[in-house]
This record gives sequence, C-alpha cells and structure tokens, in this order.
Amino acid sequence: MTSSNLILGINARSRLFLPFNSREGRRIADSKLLTKRRLRKHDLPVPGILAVFKTPQDVKNFPWETLPDNFVLKPSKGFGGQGVIIVKRRAKWAGEWRLMDDSLINSQDLKFHALEILSGRFSLHNVPDVAFIEERIKIQKIFSKYVYHGAPDIRLLVFNKIPVAAMLRLPTKESEGRSNIHQGAIGVGVDLATGITIHGFLAGKFIKYIPGTKRKINGLRIPEWNKILTLGVKAQEAVPSLGFLGIDIILDKERGPMILELNARPGLEIQNANLAPLKKRLERIEGLEVKSAEQGVKIAKALFMERFADRVISHEEVQILNALEKVRVRDAKKKKVWVKAKIDTGAWRTAIDKELAQNLGLLEDSNILGETLCYSALGRERRPLIKLRIFINGAKIDSLASVTDRGSVRYPLVVGRQDLRGFLVRPRKF
Repeated sequence: MTSSNLILGINARSRLFLPFNSREGRRIADSKLLTKRRLRKHDLPVPGILAVFKTPQDVKNFPWETLPDNFVLKPSKGFGGQGVIIVKRRAKWAGEWRLMDDSLINSQDLKFHALEILSGRFSLHNVPDVAFIEERIKIQKIFSKYVYHGAPDIRLLVFNKIPVAAMLRLPTKESEGRSNIHQGAIGVGVDLATGITIHGFLAGKFIKYIPGTKRKINGLRIPEWNKILTLGVKAQEAVPSLGFLGIDIILDKERGPMILELNARPGLEIQNANLAPLKKRLERIEGLEVKSAEQGVKIAKALFMERFADRVISHEEVQILNALEKVRVRDAKKKKVWVKAKIDTGAWRTAIDKELAQNLGLLEDSNILGETLCYSALGRERRPLIKLRIFINGAKIDSLASVTDRGSVRYPLVVGRQDLRGFLVRPRKF
C-alpha cells in the first residue's frame, strides 16, 4: 500500500470523520463567543474579551478611544482569519493605532469594520454576525526570532480524546501577523512525543529556514508541551459532541497556554507540515475507550512519536511476510526477544498473550495505556491495551496491542492488519 492511500482528503474527512461532530457541536465551534463561554464554564483558559457588539447602536455608543495600546477585533463566526484586525500599538494621536504592518487605523475605521462584521461579510455562512474585541496575547520570547509580526499558535488535531497531529503556525509579513496558513503563515510540523519542530511548509513548498534568515525551522522545542496536549483534549471533553476537531492554542508570555478557538472542520495542511498522512493515525485510535485527558496524551505519545520510516515513501521492494513469522519484541529492559507470531490480516488489532506480556515486564502500570472492548468466542470482554514495540524483518512497529489469555493457542502473538501497512502477506492454511 502506498502512502497516498493513507492521506486524508477532504471528501474522506467529510465522509468518515466529520459525522463524529453533531450539529450542536458545530454550532458551538462556529461561534468564537459560544466557544469561549463553554470553555470558561469548564475552567479552561481563554483570552479575555474587552467588548462585544451585537447591534449598530453598540458600535456607535462604545468609547473606542478608551481601548488599550493593543487588541484584536474579530467576527464571532469568522473563518480562515478573515475579518480579523490585529492592533500592534497606540499611535501618536488619541484614537489612532498602528497595525502589524505599521499602517495607521483610527476609531472611525474600527467602527466601520465592526459594522461590516455585523452585516455578515466575514461570517462562515454569510449571515449576520457579532463583533468582539479580544485582548492581544504577549508572545513568549522563544518565538520572537521566528515571526515577522504577530503571535504564533499551535493547531492541535484531536480525535476520540487523543491528539493525532500538531502544527506550529508562524505569522509572516505576507500573512500580516495572522497565523492562518491560507493567508501566508508558515506551517511547522511538531513531534507529538517531544514538542520539537520537524518540518516547515510555506505556500505549497517545504522550507528548512525562516524566510530571509538562516534560522532553521526544525529543532525548536515548544514550551509546556504536555500542558498544551492535555489542554487540547480537555477542550474536546468540554464539547463532547465534537469528536474530531482542531484546537488552536496560543502561548501567553505570563499565563502560558490558552485556547483561541475550536474548528469543527479542521484543514488538512497539518499532513504536509508533518509529512505524515492522517488516515492511518485516525484509524488506529478509532473506537478506543479513553477515560481521561492524561490517558489520551499518553496514548498519543506512545503511538505517534516521530519515526522517519513512517514519513518516507519507500522505493524498495515490498516485503512479503509468511503467515507465520519469528519476530522480535522489546521487553521492559529494552532487550529484543524472539517470539513466534501469527501474521493475521483477519485481525484488526495486534494481540499478545498475557503470560508472555507478564514475562516481558510489559504489564506494569506505566505501560498500560487503557482498555478496549473486544468480541471473541468467549463473548464481550475488556482487554488491557499496552505499548508494544515489534521488529519484523528489520522494520520497527510501535503497536497498541491488546492483552489476552492465549494459553490454549499455538502462537502467543498475533500481529493484526493495523500494524501491517507496507507488507504483503503470503496466505497459508493452518
């Protein structure tokens, strides 16, 4: 199977994963104000609101000259960064400010723009909208050399309470301080396990350096990474009717990670930034029972840590496996142990015998990532899920394997088709 089969396209996203988002969930995500209200209810951090305009009279009566030195004017139902005005600092005269490109804007301009927002010019469905003014976040010093102007944010894709991909979005001169990829921001893939940047993507091309500098895209460690991942999952817990969503998180200089907004129809550029197709990742975690945000983060780190073998399209000959293979499994002491395995394309998930897992030291609490509900000849049963590293013909596979009592069968390990991408299996009668 080629990697192109694993890329998630718009049609597949709409057909396979957007149905996990209910109408009510989309309604909340499509309104930045409703999103803030819901997140605040669950004690999740969001930037503060300075003013809300629901009617033209609200715009007329507001004392615009009293606004602070910097702020952001937004449409509640805007999308793709459209209609957002970012004010950088106060200008010389009262009622005037400088935008990110240093151009001037005055209170009359802001009033007119707020009225444009109310008319629905920037709304997702071209319907009347609400305008609001939000505090502008002070970025952390670590990002100052990576952006032209504006504040970078992290787009986190979460499915089934598990982070599946992350992208740092860096504003550029072309994006006018906005972090939206379609407006010219840089998308940078981030390793989920470590929070370290790995690839850069700008205007359809891969880049190694920040444009106009010799500063490398990769190797930047994003602060408070565990907190960012956990916050993303908690945002989904706050809106459980959104099973598949994008969460935009910004790092404030003083307060740390804060949630900017939720996206019920997340874009797919995150695949380019990470050189990692999404379909395989989403399929691996569909149906898992995740009991907490911390558990979801633990699973994500176990399954989706950066592996070059997953990102490079191989031009070598496809490996063919027999239905029975001797494979190596890494034990708790990181020693590789030979195990007889059944290569079973009829099984979805890899399964390991409980006694073997115990002997390998893999049933410690730190290695148990959750449970799964399975149907077998014995009926319905819950099985522990553990992190299992398998080596097959030189290929390293990080599996999420179920633990079961296989004492009555010949092979203590069954490798399911979820972990067999890139292989062909030669059938055999048992």
